Amino acid sequence: MFIERTINPQLKRLSKQYPVITITGPRQSGKTTLCRQTFPKKQYLTMENINTRQAAQSDPERFIRQLENGAIIDEIQRTPELLSAIQTYVDEKNKEGLFILTGSHQFQLMNNISQSLAGRTAILQLLPFTYHEIYAKKRMKPSLEKLLYTGFYPRIFDKKLNPTEALSFYTTTYIERDIRELINIKDLSKFTLFLKLCAARTGQIINFSNIGNDCGVNYHTIKSWLSILETSYIITLLRPHYENFKKRLIKTPKLYFIDTGLASLLLEIQNETQLRNHPLRGALFESFVVSELLKHRYNNVQTNNLYFFRDNIGNEVDILFDQGIEINPIEIKSSETITSDFFKGLDYYKKLSPEKAKTTYLIYGGTQTYTHKQHKIVSIPDIPTILAKL
Repeated sequence: MFIERTINPQLKRLSKQYPVITITGPRQSGKTTLCRQTFPKKQYLTMENINTRQAAQSDPERFIRQLENGAIIDEIQRTPELLSAIQTYVDEKNKEGLFILTGSHQFQLMNNISQSLAGRTAILQLLPFTYHEIYAKKRMKPSLEKLLYTGFYPRIFDKKLNPTEALSFYTTTYIERDIRELINIKDLSKFTLFLKLCAARTGQIINFSNIGNDCGVNYHTIKSWLSILETSYIITLLRPHYENFKKRLIKTPKLYFIDTGLASLLLEIQNETQLRNHPLRGALFESFVVSELLKHRYNNVQTNNLYFFRDNIGNEVDILFDQGIEINPIEIKSSETITSDFFKGLDYYKKLSPEKAKTTYLIYGGTQTYTHKQHKIVSIPDIPTILAKL
């Protein structure tokens, strides 16, 4: 099943401007498929292949010089030796679009890239499918419960897999392989418990000590593990917005899972029916919206500009979409019915910053998109339309 990725035009554009394109993102987000479909004539190599990897490691310069027309090189973080050889080669050739590199370990990859290919590579971040990519052309839209339970990893849609099974295998692979490579954990059961505790706190401000006590590890270990989850694209952390209200704002970030299907699995949700009355249904919906906003930014080669607002007396707004001269406050509610309480945070923030907070949004679980007392009420199918205007 071929699904056009929103990021594709940006990839094509940048390949005409830079000699190297680097694409990062979580495992199974579709990086390889995107590259091979966009550049079908380029030679494809994966460093997961032990023979290819050994050849690259034994003589990096010779390995790269054999690729006269460049190549797609998958999981490049496994052979950091190649990056210096690529730097030398592209400097000699002085040609755009030679190498397309992919990697799923952001920290390892970006550290090596910054040392060897600074100024020579464009960097793209590819997350799993967006709502628009999957459902825009379908007449029958999924229920909110099905949407959250299934998530957006491409393989689930391509192979029509059971989400619980597929994401269970994904989690096992991630923990037993990637985590072992990134950090030395003797007791993987503690990290598994940590993952589940994080899922139970999606949409919440992080309490490092609380999670550490439940896991039986210290505060610094929790901060390290959260960093690993963030750099491998399992979670994203929203920082509080400080601009005009620094002294009254909390400093701790909020945690969101990038894929609600994965979060649902870790919460031991076995099917979409269990989500109807689940206590974390609202938090998962909030994670879905945050993820859609983040995907929109990355697919347009833009940085993460998402924050949240909460002061010391409890006034809050779920998301502040900071565009510099304008800030768009966004409230998120999974309910299909609008009540006046939903607008309290938006109204409060608009009074604090009337010059910047000109347009406010409420994204909810209903089916109608309209304007109510200067607030834009947005249904799930219309989220892409609103994003295009932000």
